[in-house]
Amino acid sequence: MATDVRGRLKANINLLDVIEKLHPTAAVAGTPTAMAEQLISELEPFDRAGYAGPVGWLSSDGAGELAIALRGGIIEKDQIRAIAGCGIVLESDTEAELAETELKFKAVRYAFSESN
Repeated sequence: MATDVRGRLKANINLLDVIEKLHPTAAVAGTPTAMAEQLISELEPFDRAGYAGPVGWLSSDGAGELAIALRGGIIEKDQIRAIAGCGIVLESDTEAELAETELKFKAVRYAFSESN
């Protein structure tokens, strides 16, 4: 599911300002944001790297199109680090969320496999 958001920015605001205000989204980081980020840094034994970061394009005239990276890969020298995850909320079915994350990892592994 996705929701497109369109609008016009004030003259003194650019797309990078919007990204700064929207990232990280509450759906993947939690809310209130500052408290959620603190808990994540204390509880998760790894760096989220580019997970849930904005990906897309920006033009020199300020236009752009962005999405949230809920799966992907980071290539460093001769290694690929797969990133994927899900948003857990109080009502989440954790088994279903884990299954969804495993499917996301499967897609990333396939994209970088030799057989692809």
